[in-house]
Amino acid sequence: MNKHVFHSFPSPAKLNLFLHIVGRMDNGYHQLETVFQFLDYHDTIDLKVTEDKAITLLTPIPGVDNSDNLIVKAAVLLQEHSQCQLGVDIKLEKLLPMGGGLGGGSSNAATILLALNALWQTQLTITQLAELGVKLGADVPIFVHGFAAFAQGIGEQLTPASPKTYWYLVAKPNCSISTQSVFNAEDLTRDTPAIRYSDDDIENYHNDCQTWVIKHYPEVAKLLAWLVEYAPSQMTGTGACIFSRFSSKQDACYVQSLLPNGIESFVAEGLNQSPLHAVIAAVNDN
Repeated sequence: MNKHVFHSFPSPAKLNLFLHIVGRMDNGYHQLETVFQFLDYHDTIDLKVTEDKAITLLTPIPGVDNSDNLIVKAAVLLQEHSQCQLGVDIKLEKLLPMGGGLGGGSSNAATILLALNALWQTQLTITQLAELGVKLGADVPIFVHGFAAFAQGIGEQLTPASPKTYWYLVAKPNCSISTQSVFNAEDLTRDTPAIRYSDDDIENYHNDCQTWVIKHYPEVAKLLAWLVEYAPSQMTGTGACIFSRFSSKQDACYVQSLLPNGIESFVAEGLNQSPLHAVIAAVNDN
């Protein structure tokens, strides 16, 4: 394998198939119960190893300082932790909407940790990478582990799960929602009873954040009301994206064609394994 050319890695979206807030810890973090499932829809990150230790993001995101970008933070964190003397040039092709609840930033960070661990040959285990990842964000470990999971704690305690895989229409209203603003809200529900999770009961669960968001973001409320006329629909994470569940790609694409003007959307299949891990395995084999 020639390390010094660009190698391409997918950075997939996730859905929270439900999201219960079951309590709050003394440090202000929320205790959650959720199921993560991946989508066959992703950003793409291209990486080229360099010899000079510099970490260079060649495609800055407008409005986000490079030093605040989770991609750069993840690379710096791995470099410092492993005392690696190599650097990297990074290109990002962004498809996942920001502020959508699809985990784009966390997924980017996890892709960097896994891919550079392979390219830099820093030889950290998945568990070690996940422990690094949680320093960057509560959702990073699920992307590092790469399997659909029932998550507890702040989202880092993972139990493998096998929810049904549907075709999803994911639609984003014309707004972005700050995760922090939702979790800081005084009137957010924080006392949903803990559950004994079963893959078969997943359709009976809900998203506590959705209740708050539709009260404060009329764009989300309006789109959700429109979508539920066609299919079971729910907000993912803290929003603003809404996913609608279909048994076929054809049905999902049909409803997509009817969406109101100006609504960003895509159709993708649910996955219980991240597509990133097959790519990492191929790099390691070379």
